[in-house]
Amino acid sequence: MRSDRGDRGESLIDRVGSPLPSPFEGDQEAAWIEVIRKMDEVYADLLRYETDLEEKNTALEEAQAFISSVIESVSDILIVCDRNGIILQVNPAAMRLLGASADALVEHPLGELVDPADRARIEDLLRAHSPSDLIALEVRFVTARGLSDLYAINGATRADQAARRVGTVLTGRPIGELRRAYEALHTAHSELQRAQRQLVEQEKMASLGRLVAGVAHELNNPISFIYGNIHTLQRYRERMAAYLQAIHCGADPAEVEALRRELKIDALLADYASLIEGTLEGAMRVSDVVKNLRRLSFPKSGEIQRVDVDRVVRTAARWAARAKPGHVELTFDMAADVAIIGNEGQFHQIVVNLVDNAIDAVRGQSEPRIEISARRQGSDVVIAVADNGPGLADGLIDKIFEPFFTTKPVGEGTGLGLWISYGIAREHGGTLAASNRPGGGALFTLTLAAP
Repeated sequence: MRSDRGDRGESLIDRVGSPLPSPFEGDQEAAWIEVIRKMDEVYADLLRYETDLEEKNTALEEAQAFISSVIESVSDILIVCDRNGIILQVNPAAMRLLGASADALVEHPLGELVDPADRARIEDLLRAHSPSDLIALEVRFVTARGLSDLYAINGATRADQAARRVGTVLTGRPIGELRRAYEALHTAHSELQRAQRQLVEQEKMASLGRLVAGVAHELNNPISFIYGNIHTLQRYRERMAAYLQAIHCGADPAEVEALRRELKIDALLADYASLIEGTLEGAMRVSDVVKNLRRLSFPKSGEIQRVDVDRVVRTAARWAARAKPGHVELTFDMAADVAIIGNEGQFHQIVVNLVDNAIDAVRGQSEPRIEISARRQGSDVVIAVADNGPGLADGLIDKIFEPFFTTKPVGEGTGLGLWISYGIAREHGGTLAASNRPGGGALFTLTLAAP
């Protein structure tokens, strides 16, 4: 409220002036002055209320302008309806879609703007009563150019301060845009999965390469031994054939005796037993290697059984060590009759990875040494692989089991070996942890369930 009777700061008493001419005397004059003072206070309050009202009106206009700018900037269509489905407000995106102005759309029933085949679903959406109801559906709109593309619509109930339903708010965007975004996301996810599978397969092939190299070294000695013995037996066979030929042809006894001494038949016969025994021993060693390989090639990757820890650990460590150049001292401290429940092939893979990393860690040490132990602790078996290398650097322990993390030079490691081993341990209900030993070197501890 604005006054045209002078400055707002001027009171009624100031305008009346002093002394106040009055026909009253005594109490009547004091009462009159009090009335004028009260009028002045009311007038001041009115001025203050007017100022506050103008400030609040300005703030309201700014808030309304902000909300309007946000609604106009939204790329999705936005339609506000009353409780009967009559349109109250639309944003520019909806106007562009429907090909009509806001004046032409307001007070128009929403049901008449959608494909007749979709009107029943729109009616269901408009009848949602709970303010928490959020209904999603797909509809086509009737536009100035005909039926629109399929739109994904979300409808939410609009409520007043008393939580009474007063209408519905609809937002939506073309299904094609959502589908393209989903397809792009799906394609990226598929590419990531394919890359991950390729890297995992690469690590598996690297592990297989180490396994094959270890098996080759493991088979080399007994096969060479068998080959040497067979070569010797072949020479003995030729000498024995010549000696028997002389006997069968009726040679003179003196000639036969001379031939016996010349061909060293007595020494040959005495050596037969050791040659055959050595050959059988080599063949048994080859058979043991093959049996170990067959244990690692289960047709079912998830096959669970009782696994002899001592046998698998020694085999895996020996194969891993022989696949690497140089000499590394392996020491074993294995408790008797220690076993786990799990997949033998996967357990073998964990040990090979741990020993392989330990061998790389002690490379360059004057006396490289790896200590492997296995102990029963309660209902678990703890297998520890320790080395006398430089140990794990600060901050490395927290990252060492992350995929693709490696401290090896480029081309020597994929960063997946420990990650795969960690995953196998978790799948078996166990754990794999890394730490530094007090005396120096790294320590990897594998804990798995005992039978």
